[in-house]
Amino acid sequence: MSKVIKILGTGCPKCKTMTGIVKEVVSENNIDATVEKVEDIMEIMKFNVMTTPALVIDDIITIKGRIPSKDEVLALLK
Repeated sequence: MSKVIKILGTGCPKCKTMTGIVKEVVSENNIDATVEKVEDIMEIMKFNVMTTPALVIDDIITIKGRIPSKDEVLALLK
């Protein structure tokens, strides 16, 4: 079953870096997932996240307010 990954952030450099890392991990490891960038502040507020970037996997907030390493992202997606 495909995972749904959402990156919450308004387009700041950290958010863009996180998006790049997540997309690299997904493609390098052939993970069945869709990656969505959520920039709408109202959508972000629904997740009750105050610090971005935030990584949401299947509607569960896994990381917020920092950029993860590729290894960390891979571990969360397994």
